[in-house]
Amino acid sequence: MTPERRLHTDTDDGMLLMISGPSGVGKTTITRGVERAIPDSVFSVSATTRDKTEADVEGVDYRFVSDEQFRAMIDSDALLEWAEVFGKRYGTPAAWVDEQLSRGRLVILEIDVEGARQVKAKMPEAFGLFVLPPSEDVLLGRLRSRRRESEELIQRRFREAKREIREARECGAYDAFVVNDDLDRAISEAVETVRGARRARRV
Repeated sequence: MTPERRLHTDTDDGMLLMISGPSGVGKTTITRGVERAIPDSVFSVSATTRDKTEADVEGVDYRFVSDEQFRAMIDSDALLEWAEVFGKRYGTPAAWVDEQLSRGRLVILEIDVEGARQVKAKMPEAFGLFVLPPSEDVLLGRLRSRRRESEELIQRRFREAKREIREARECGAYDAFVVNDDLDRAISEAVETVRGARRARRV
């Protein structure tokens, strides 16, 4: 970005933050907590081919696109990362992320492990944070407590969650892990971890 196009709020403090975690672990609540606590943070909204539910808000929860539109984004290299989860595709539009980083923002991606691996390979400076459950039993209980899916689907998500946790520990995409045993404490730890990472980069 040329100097004349910079805004008075622009800085050179941009950082890409990836937050991941299995279904039912509370990662979305923690992500929103980080976003609220750090004033210059912006949340990157993923594009997805999954169906829009009544609870979803277009452009806030996701950008809902067709399979054909998503394929065009892949073919034109317009995605920073993408992955297929339970037959639906999710991806991060790259241009918007690059613009926000150039303005010094904390850009937050809430993505799965495969997406984080792709981002880390393209952008090694990205900071990865993975949210863990206190235990597998607690995670299974949380999945059941949502009361919106069949037991078969719950067990499928539980198996996927255990795989994700193993992969997250081994893949090298994550710089920190936060255990969500108490939501307020987990949010505070996540916020301080991110702030510490940004301070370290200024030195």
